[in-house]
Amino acid sequence: MVFPEVRMRRLRKTELLRNMFKETDLYLDDFIYPVYLKEDLKYDDKEAIGSMPGQYRFSIDAAVDYLSYLNKMGLKSVLLFGLPSHKDELGSSAYDDNGIVQKVIHRLKDETDLVVIADVCMCEYTDHGHCGILNNNGYVLNDETLKYLSRIAVSYARAGVDIVAPSDMMDGRVGAIRSALDSNGFIDTGIMAYSAKYCSEFYAPFRDAVDSAPGFGDRRSYQMDPCNYNEALREVKLDIDEGADAIIVKPALSYLDVIKGVKDEFKMPTIAYQVSGEYSMLVNAVESGILSESAIWETLISIKRAGADKIISSFVGFMVNRLDGSEFSDFIQSLE
Repeated sequence: MVFPEVRMRRLRKTELLRNMFKETDLYLDDFIYPVYLKEDLKYDDKEAIGSMPGQYRFSIDAAVDYLSYLNKMGLKSVLLFGLPSHKDELGSSAYDDNGIVQKVIHRLKDETDLVVIADVCMCEYTDHGHCGILNNNGYVLNDETLKYLSRIAVSYARAGVDIVAPSDMMDGRVGAIRSALDSNGFIDTGIMAYSAKYCSEFYAPFRDAVDSAPGFGDRRSYQMDPCNYNEALREVKLDIDEGADAIIVKPALSYLDVIKGVKDEFKMPTIAYQVSGEYSMLVNAVESGILSESAIWETLISIKRAGADKIISSFVGFMVNRLDGSEFSDFIQSLE
């Protein structure tokens, strides 16, 4: 049948009808909240991140208090990043069992019901800002770096982390980390791999947040070329074959086709990372009056519609701070 027998607007006539036939929805437990921890901060201090309005670097106590509150509001999982007081060429603070991330893992597992995920990389911990070990010419050594990434993952596992998330994009790192975890008795520690991580300008506010901008050059020799789609599928397959339990595509909004392709091809738990630049771009547009907060909802729903099972997004804090006692689902509906 065709028009006038078929009238697609029938099911759009009222809000009740639109909600009844909605294909995709958002819930608070769809989200993973990225949290920035700073070792130099004391007690309950937090420090505003200038390039990410409404986001903060937290001390240990401040992070645990805030995440306990979010947990009570319905948040189920967090992703931890650390900013150490000491940096060196080997990123040694990353695999220090008394490091800030390790301490927060301990506290969160003792004091909350959160699933705790820790980012495994070296860029926040090295004095040169690259994601691995350098040779004398400043080139990141792939195989040598794997040893250090494995040490970081094992240290986080000793602290009680549920999942480690290697974000370095070294070849073979999932297999190396899986082997290291298993040989140390952590067979149940999961790996959520940044399998398709593109070399993106949208990471700029994050690098400000954790002081991880490379001291020279760029990361194009290990992060993916934004021009490539099929390469992402190859990267994902390799990580699955090496033992990844879940897959991350990063960034999200400019790579919706990759999210959909990964989900359709592999049927794996697929996580999209709505990165710092996406967050800041939208917040600035809303705060300047160019867009309404509905634009936030529209981008998030597009990411889930593309196939993401979970979304890593700083908008968790942004949204929860606006709940004012209402249910998250009611708040999300108010943005539509």
